[in-house]
This record gives sequence, structure tokens and C-alpha cells, in this order.
Amino acid sequence: MSHRNARLTVHGRRLLIERVRSGRPVAHVAAETGTSRPTAHKWLRRRRQEGEAGPYDRSSRPRRTPHRTPAAVEAQICRLRQDRKLGPARIGPILGLPASTVHRILARHGLNRLAFLDRPTGQVIRRYERDRPSELIHVDVKKLGRIPDGGGWRVHGRAACPDRRRTTGFDYIHSAVDDHSRLAYSEVHPDEKAATCAAFLTRAAAFFATCGIGRIERVLTDNAWHYRKSLAWRQALADLGAAGKLTRAYRPQTNGKVERFHHTLLDEWAYLRPYTSNTERTDALADFLHTYNHHRYHTALEGQPPISRVNNAAGDFVRDCKIVSYVVRQMSRL
Repeated sequence: MSHRNARLTVHGRRLLIERVRSGRPVAHVAAETGTSRPTAHKWLRRRRQEGEAGPYDRSSRPRRTPHRTPAAVEAQICRLRQDRKLGPARIGPILGLPASTVHRILARHGLNRLAFLDRPTGQVIRRYERDRPSELIHVDVKKLGRIPDGGGWRVHGRAACPDRRRTTGFDYIHSAVDDHSRLAYSEVHPDEKAATCAAFLTRAAAFFATCGIGRIERVLTDNAWHYRKSLAWRQALADLGAAGKLTRAYRPQTNGKVERFHHTLLDEWAYLRPYTSNTERTDALADFLHTYNHHRYHTALEGQPPISRVNNAAGDFVRDCKIVSYVVRQMSRL
């Protein structure tokens, strides 16, 4: 594998091979690149044996590991993790293995974090992502206590608000998140009735359209009544030409992208700073959404904001259309 003091990168190896193939002596080319003749011959040999893949780095993993933990023991470790939710420090003494070995095995099988598992069944949660924007939209509602005028206990302190459990009602944050790009849209409403949810979906689709996301194909929600039985919700789906999909009961991981967005919403908007009124907090939502969609780097998007994924998908679509039209023109000439 390459290291910080390596004399040749992949580009340098290709250059070395090209110079030798042009007829120059191996010793002269090796001296120019600051390497030895055996090193130069090594890359030439790999190019002859492996073709275009020869100049690239290989994995440093050994071909065989005689002292690797037997598969039956690994299966026992995975079973204890999934059935009893035990950690390495407890599984190790049961099987007579070091905790570090148990942790390495759990990481190899994707079980090293309990967040990776569905708690009731112990099965590994299967992560998924749609191939293009508008293919699937996640929709959910988050209930949030309203802030009294003048500020609540976060402004005045717990001692000044001993009756802080009493609220002036609740706000309902309706959110829609595109599965592929993570582009998000939210609104604050006083309820989560069917008519409110249906109108929100229509406005969310219009917002996505302004950002370059086309016709919505499917909308994924939980099993709330207004998503299962409401005629207004069904009509909104029909107007958009979209199909409604429901998660399994008590499986919020299926709708996890909007669930995770709500965590970010609380951390970076609702609880970011003490607000002196409910209106002040509501007015700050637009700035948060703009930052989230256009400037906030997303770890699942390779450090890019959601809008960049939409733009990249649009560019890929235009390029594919150009390729198809070119092929059609060439076929028509035959």
C-alpha cells in the first residue's frame, strides 16, 4: 500500500512503464524516477501479468490466516450479541476470549454497535438508499411543546418555572425528506389532522419541484390514522401521481431518514438557543432549512450538502439523455 514516503504513485508507475515500453533501458528510467531496477522490474512484471490493474495498490490482507477464530465460535459470538445484546466485555469471559477479539469479530459482522440492530428481533438493520431523487419521499410529524411569551424555563431557569411541565399547547412539525438526496422541507402547524397533512404534502412536492426534483413516485409514512384511512391524504397522493407506502408497525428504522432529520432539527433549530417566544422559534425554521439544504455538509453524502446531490443527479440525467440520443442517431444511420 502507498505511504507518505512512497517514490511512485499510480501515475508514476504508469509513466515508468510507458518509458520502458518506448524502448528506453530499465536502469535509466529507474534512476530518473528515484527507484531501483528491481522495483522497476516489479511494476513491469505486474503490468504484464495483471494488465491495467497492475500499477494499482494491492490489499495488504494475507491470503490465509491460520490463527483466525473458528467460524463456529464467531457464530456463537453473533448469537449472544443478537439474542442477549451482550457487549465484548461480557461475551469474552463466557467463551474464554479476549474482549478485543470479540469486538473485532462483532465489527466484522456489523454487530459492534447496538444501534445497528433492531432491538426486538436482534436483526441487523438493512440500510438502503434509492438511486435517484423523487423515487421515495419520507414524511413524518414531530410534536414539540410551544414556548410561552417571554420565554420558558430555558430562558428563566428551572427555579423560576417550577410548573414547567404545563405547556401552552403543542406545535406539530411536518417534515418531508427525499431518500436519495436528503433534501428536506418542514412546516410548523397547530395540528396533525388529515387535511393539514394532505396540504403539507402538496406544498412539499411544489418545493421539491423548485429544487429540480421531478414527479414524486412513492411517499413513505408511519401507520398514523391520517396516513392509513384519510381520504384527503389519498387524494393528495393521487393528485401527485404517487403511491403511498407504510412502515411496519413499531419499526421506525424503516422511515429512519426523516427520523434522523428530526434529531438534527431539534439540535440545530428547536434547542439551538433559548427563544423568548414561540413565534421567534418558528421564524428561525426557514434559515435552518436553507442552511441544511444548501450549506450543511452531510456525512452520508460524502461531505456534500443535499442540494449538490440533486444537481449531480440532474447532470447525470442530462448526460444519459445525450448518450441515448447519440446512440439513436447512430442506429438510424445504419
